[in-house]
Amino acid sequence: MAKVEIDAIDRRILAILQENGRLSNQEIAERVNLSPSPCLRRIRRLEESGVIRGYVALLDAQHLGLGLLAYVNVRLEKRGGSAPSPRGDATHADLFRAAVQAWPEVVACHAMTGDMDYLLRVQVEDMAHFSRFVQDQLLHHPSVIDVKTSFALEKFKETTALPIL
Repeated sequence: MAKVEIDAIDRRILAILQENGRLSNQEIAERVNLSPSPCLRRIRRLEESGVIRGYVALLDAQHLGLGLLAYVNVRLEKRGGSAPSPRGDATHADLFRAAVQAWPEVVACHAMTGDMDYLLRVQVEDMAHFSRFVQDQLLHHPSVIDVKTSFALEKFKETTALPIL
């Protein structure tokens, strides 16, 4: 994907939107010293180019009763590397990635280097919920051969804001 040209005004707009995506175009324009029309054109260009992927409400997991955060390292079956799995043409990685999409407890999944293949961020109510997820979903998946979990003890920084340089 080609890198989008972003100038200092675009960076200020992006920083403002990361801080508060509910501001009106008028408010953003005032903060970056532009009139509303050119400001809106810049925002639309950033949206259309994919720099701005979307707008969301950030929810508090604790307030929703999702108080347990786990990071789960997963290693998959490697039979034949990327060869098809016993279930047809899909590889073990393909089957696992499809399963992850259906697991609401998994709020993030990354393919990793090193000993493990994937890192899952799992947000659940409590240890009983986590145990059910691991036993009934994760370890039940035919491609999974090893799982290692770490639990978050304390959160002292969390941001969705990217460093805009």
